[in-house]
Amino acid sequence: MSETLRHVEQMVDETPRVDVTETFREWRDLTTDLKSRLAERFTLTRDPSTESLESYGDAATGPAGSLAAYSGPEIDWLVHSWIGDPRTGFVNLHLTAWLGPQVRVPHLGSALLLWPEGWFYVDAIPRGDLVGDGAYFDRYYADADAPWLAFKQEHPDFTWFTSRTGFIRASLSPTAYCYSFPPTRPNLDLVRDLLTARVEQWMGWVDEAESVPVGDRAALAERDLTVRRNIAERDPANVMGERMFGPDLTRRLVRALWGGDRELPRPTA
Repeated sequence: MSETLRHVEQMVDETPRVDVTETFREWRDLTTDLKSRLAERFTLTRDPSTESLESYGDAATGPAGSLAAYSGPEIDWLVHSWIGDPRTGFVNLHLTAWLGPQVRVPHLGSALLLWPEGWFYVDAIPRGDLVGDGAYFDRYYADADAPWLAFKQEHPDFTWFTSRTGFIRASLSPTAYCYSFPPTRPNLDLVRDLLTARVEQWMGWVDEAESVPVGDRAALAERDLTVRRNIAERDPANVMGERMFGPDLTRRLVRALWGGDRELPRPTA
């Protein structure tokens, strides 16, 4: 298994441009289906601050995108989005779900990228110190260790992606999937099945979780928001947004990723 150690903009600039519209549509359908699956399980309300981001840019002539964020009694912030220009080979799709502080289940993080090669990320974002809290690690990460190691050995088409930014590397759990790959039919099917399985597993964790004591919830909610904001603001891929839409809209999109302009209340009670 090889390793990728390049910035996203390097991968884009060093690769010939190819129309990836067909794969983009497939992935947009996938993330939409998974978001619908989450909406069946959780009560979700669109945050008004993202309604004007339902469609931006002009997909007929150049870069475009869509960003919708939701909240609810159990969900602090759920983002379903895409950005890019599929005709020139770059598009980035997100489906992330950040839970409220009523449980300590890890948050769900996932992203799909075409540059025009494929790239995907899916992780259970920890809600605390995995080394200091061995029981938490055992509950949510120990069983994922063997499948994670097996994936690295059994799928040589997939190249481990190492971010050149130490902060982003630190944000990954030890069982995160973060790979680039040729977007062949078998590989696309593998990513679809893996992402779908992780979403279903995550919802099962929420169903089985014990409640967090009320007195501990405010601190957990504050930590969640800090982690979410740091990841959104420090993401080195934000440079691609600035290339396509300039700094002003990019700053607004980044705020929408962490809820900086949210209007709905957070589920902290």
